[in-house]
Amino acid sequence: MKYSINLLLWTDTLSQDKLPLLDKMKSIGFDAVELPMFDRDVSNAAAWGTALDNLGLARTGTCAFGPEDHLICDDPKVRRHAVDSIKTILDCCAAAGCSVMAGHATQALGIFTGKGPSQDEWNWALDGIREASEHAGKVGVKIALEALNRFECYFLTCMADAGRFAREVNHPSCGVMYDTFHANIEEKSAREAITAVKDILFHVHISESDRSTPGTGMVHWDETFDTLHEIGYDGILCCEAFGLALPKLTAATKIWRRMYESEDQLATDVLAFMKRHVAKRYKS
Repeated sequence: MKYSINLLLWTDTLSQDKLPLLDKMKSIGFDAVELPMFDRDVSNAAAWGTALDNLGLARTGTCAFGPEDHLICDDPKVRRHAVDSIKTILDCCAAAGCSVMAGHATQALGIFTGKGPSQDEWNWALDGIREASEHAGKVGVKIALEALNRFECYFLTCMADAGRFAREVNHPSCGVMYDTFHANIEEKSAREAITAVKDILFHVHISESDRSTPGTGMVHWDETFDTLHEIGYDGILCCEAFGLALPKLTAATKIWRRMYESEDQLATDVLAFMKRHVAKRYKS
């Protein structure tokens, strides 16, 4: 098992002045980090990959999309742009040495139609993710599709739908990720949700019910870790937490109050939390 943290707690860009974050995460004891791939700069991603190699840190990438990259839009030009954007992010992930591109790649955040997804939207997304998965296979990165809660999207809001979608994509480079924050809103059972996708589970986000320090809220942690152990998951556990450091992200995640003592304290606490739960269940 590898322990990771999403750098969105501190930054939404891979700027050179943020490189010292990697040394800090290494010193805290993380095995890996998750990189925000929002600027889509392949050469810069490669530079971060070199820095990560030098520190011996594994890595994954994360993505998010705006209206110009809405994969289920009825405008084919927007859909084309969305697929090309996913491919570019995959190129960035490959350049940085990421094993996985994790995120909700099937639609833009915050766009709603007032109803659930149509069959046309489902088919458009399948076409787009199939093409992206072919590219992912060529560059050696896996796509881990994320189910988001109903307040952030309307396409793939639960693990059952995400699993069905990934299986219809039917490509070895396409699977799903499990996020404890979204599951806490949408799933009736962590065990059922995780078990349903055990064969295509590429990534796990450890995130509290209020996006603060994991272990301090209402997520069913024992059931979650028990089930991950039962299915034999041994990939990366990545903490995803948010705060007030990034104004644009604060607006997107709707966090209006301070949720923890400090970012560094959260990082230290969550690493101990994840290791404690894993040690109870997994043989060293």
